[in-house]
This record gives sequence, structure tokens and C-alpha cells, in this order.
Amino acid sequence: MAPVVRELEARADRFRTVVAVTGQHREMLDQVLEHFGITPDHDLHIMTPRQTLTEIALRGLAGLDRVLAGERFDLVLVHGDAATSFLGSLAAFYHRVPVGHVEAGLRTHKRYSPFPEEMNRRLADVLADVHFAPTTGARDNLLREGIGPRGIYVTGNTAIDALLWTAGDDRRPAEPGEPRLILVECHRRENWGPPLDRIFGALAELARRRDDIRLVVSVHRNPEVAGTAGRRLGGQPRVVLRDPLPYPEWAALLGQAHFLVTDSGGVQEEAPALGVPVILCREDTERPEARDAGTVRLVGSDAGALLDLAETLLDDAAEHDRMARAVNPYGDGQAARRTVDGLEHFLGLRAEPPEDWRPVIASRRISPGPHGTATGG
Repeated sequence: MAPVVRELEARADRFRTVVAVTGQHREMLDQVLEHFGITPDHDLHIMTPRQTLTEIALRGLAGLDRVLAGERFDLVLVHGDAATSFLGSLAAFYHRVPVGHVEAGLRTHKRYSPFPEEMNRRLADVLADVHFAPTTGARDNLLREGIGPRGIYVTGNTAIDALLWTAGDDRRPAEPGEPRLILVECHRRENWGPPLDRIFGALAELARRRDDIRLVVSVHRNPEVAGTAGRRLGGQPRVVLRDPLPYPEWAALLGQAHFLVTDSGGVQEEAPALGVPVILCREDTERPEARDAGTVRLVGSDAGALLDLAETLLDDAAEHDRMARAVNPYGDGQAARRTVDGLEHFLGLRAEPPEDWRPVIASRRISPGPHGTATGG
């Protein structure tokens, strides 16, 4: 959401922007806010150790209710599939304030996959008055669910804006003879337990087999994830376990990675923008465009499939190149501008809607100028 906040603040003649955060994942949140120069007007500090989904919902909804009761808003913007997105939409609905959903319309069409994110996103879309869909596929999902076309804008994904603003076009593959970097980030709730054990076990086996790689694992702070990572990967050769990385460092490492192993959502969009193949440790994805484009391949928690694909990407340069050069369908660094243009159109401040985002098939990725401004492809 940071690029949207920055774009709104750049149009201070038309918008007064109030930023609220729930305070989940405190350390990760704070470094992102600092990096993008955002100071929240409201910080709910809801994080407690081993909190349940119900506790997050109760504290988040109560805190956001207090924010909305404090002054009259013309519109509330929420983002993505986090609990905050659904709770922010619900709190705004209770106060009869219109809702705009950034990154609307993504679907697996399976309510428990990803859990609970699939339902968070669906419920936010039901409550929203205006939808900023990152792709035409996401827009079509909304239309099939009976949401009218007025108030749906296809913008690209603002995560690409954030990545290009941070990392530029800094893609640095390994030099000859240098160990190739494999970046790992797995934390999804549906993988906790045996699935995550299999995933990390497969990566440990890969590290034992290969002396030409270096595995850098960003370990989520949740004890379920950290415990499994320590047990399976701690002390393994060529494996580095890291606390969640500051966003600029993450973006720099992503640009250097030979490939990425993840179960995350947004990283499926970010990695292809830098030409990095993605091995996705999930059974389903709400981002089928990446799978269809060939930038992402799903292996679930199948240890054998993960090992096979990892070794293929290490040994078969042509196969690696096919994934690395596939078209990124998610954005060109201009999604925040289209989002705020769409917001102006929805509010009657602009006569014409912004043009829908469509990927340029002839280009693999956009080469950004300063601060993510697209200069060509």
C-alpha cells in the first residue's frame, strides 16, 4: 500500500490521507514504514504472542472502529487479503463509509486455500464499493460474482511499484564459480506442521547434495515456522537462516537469486518483475496469471517434486531461462497512479477513467527510472 499512500500524499490538493496500521508483525512493519517514509496517524498495537485468528479479529475490529468514530471519512482503502483488509472493510461498513479494495478479485475459489486469506479477500470484495483489480483475470472474477463493472479499475499490482522503487532493475546473477543464491520464504498457515516439515526437509537435502549453491532462508517470526526451520535447516551446510529481512535487503537479494522457493502470495508477482523463477510450495494459487505465463510452478509440499524442479533449474540453463524471461503479467510500476486516478474518477473528480493495465507481451519486464517510474520495456 506504500505507493498508494505516497501517490495520495502527492495530490494533497485533492486528498487528506490518514494512515492506520494494526501493528501486526511489529518489527517487519516498522522497517517498511521507515523505508517508505510513512508515519501512521493511528497505530493499534494489537500484536500479542501466539494470538489466534479470533483474537486478531476482535482487537483489530475494535481498534479500527475507534479510528472511524474519531472523524468523518469520505472513503476507506484496504489492501489485499490480510485480516486487516476484511476488518477494515467491515468497520467502514458499520460506519456507512464507502470502501475501496486495492488488489481486489484474486481467487483460488477454494475457501480454505489459502487459509484464511481467501475468505478475507472475498469478504472485503463483497463489502467494497470500488475495486482496484491488478489484472483483467481478477476483474473477470469480480464480474462473475455479480459486482458491476462501474467502479472496477484494472491497475496492475502496487507491489511492483514498491519493488521497482526499491530495487530498480538490479539483477545480478552469480559470477562463474560463485555459489548460486537460492532465496527461501515459506510461512503460510496452511503449511504449518507436516507440509512445512517436508518443504524444509527437501531444502536440507538439496543443500547436502549440492556444493554450488547457497540457501538464504528468511524465517518468519511465528514459532511454528521458526521451530520447523531450526529443526530441519539449522546447522546444515550452505544454509543461512535469517530473521525477516528489511525490505530493501530482501529486494536486493531477490534480484541476485537464481530462483525463489516460497509459499507467499505477493512474491509470486515481485520475483518475475526481476526475472527470477519461482517454485511455489502451495497446492493452489490466487495468481494463476503467473502460473499461466510460466514464471511460477507449483509443487505443493511434495519433497520429491521440489527437489526435482530445483535441480532442473540449477542444471538446465534453457529451462531456467524460459521461466526467467516469461512475461510478468502483474505491473509496470504505475499501479499506484492508476489506482488514485481511478479513485478520482469514482469520486467524480476526474471525467475519464484511467486506461486498464495490460502487459506488453513483447517485453519481459519494465526498466524503471527513478523511484519506479517506467521508462520502457
